[in-house]
Amino acid sequence: MRRRILAAAAGAALAISMAACSGEGAGGGGNTGDSKPGDLTIGVSMPTQTSERWIADGNSVKEKLEAKGYKVDLQYAGDDIPTQSQQVDQMITQGADALIIAAIDGTALSGQLQAAADAKIPVIAYDRLIRDSPNVNFYVSFDNYKVGVAQANALLVGLGLQNKDGSKGTATGPFNIELFAGSLDDNNAHFFFSGAMDTLKPFVDAGTLKVKSGQTKIEQIAILRWQQETAQRRMEDLLTSSYNDGSKVDGVLSPYDGISRGIITALQNAGYGSGAKKLPVVTGQDAEIASVKLINDGIQSSTIFKDTRLLAEQAAIAGEAFLQKKEPQANDTKTYNNGVKVVPSFLLPVQTVYKDDIKPVLVDSGYWTAEEVAAGQAKS
Repeated sequence: MRRRILAAAAGAALAISMAACSGEGAGGGGNTGDSKPGDLTIGVSMPTQTSERWIADGNSVKEKLEAKGYKVDLQYAGDDIPTQSQQVDQMITQGADALIIAAIDGTALSGQLQAAADAKIPVIAYDRLIRDSPNVNFYVSFDNYKVGVAQANALLVGLGLQNKDGSKGTATGPFNIELFAGSLDDNNAHFFFSGAMDTLKPFVDAGTLKVKSGQTKIEQIAILRWQQETAQRRMEDLLTSSYNDGSKVDGVLSPYDGISRGIITALQNAGYGSGAKKLPVVTGQDAEIASVKLINDGIQSSTIFKDTRLLAEQAAIAGEAFLQKKEPQANDTKTYNNGVKVVPSFLLPVQTVYKDDIKPVLVDSGYWTAEEVAAGQAKS
């Protein structure tokens, strides 16, 4: 992972140039503007180490902040809300000068954020918006509505209803599809779902796409904590309840690679991928190495690549700005209302990766090596 972070130096430099800090702004604790970086500590709270994505994010944020001279207290919460609350509390009481938080539950940290505000500690929400609190100073993420749009378009491309350039494809359908969404307590899951459903709705209304289970509401299709095993069980239940009449699933909208792998396992156990019963088109997100291999092997159809190296760099830029008594530059001040306020945000672009995009997008950029793609495993 360290190798990929270093290989991203050029991309990080671009992010710095895009997000130069300017002007005096609110936020920032104590007299940090006159302090040296080595005297300041930034607490970084990540949700879990069960996903390679979050391990990479944590390490990347830590390295980029340490490269600027700051001390970093990096903690992982093991997907346990009380653990994350306790860890953030500890960061505050131990004198963190700024906090970067990727929340497990976007509504569960209001008390901690109030304590941070009382101590004049700025809070940056990392990729997952923290809700129902006025004490979120900044948000760094990707354009999550567009992630959902991209996932839906990838499903349409895989089914042949649309070409990669957005033009109409040669397939006519109708196709049976099923829908999956992320964890309801993650604000991003709702943006992904909205973007995807707004894109798919005309095809569903026209009868070109049919959700055979009838489960189209986010509450029906959400996967708590984005767990692969939970997704596998839901797909198994769908196959048993809705496809026991000999009909087949043609496509599955999946919002995340771990969920995708659970879906694919259930499908393969049911005989898909062998003989004439081909695997459905399955989307994904995060370009996790196990799923990149599946795409390379023709098993998973696509993934949405969010270059978290640039996200980590942007978080470091925002954190440094607050500590210098400056205001980070936002490129979105309208979209992300956390229920109390619109949080100024910096959003990064995303890319759809199909099999023929793996080398130019992932390998040539240094995100993964060809050897890692072939093995489906990251090298340490």
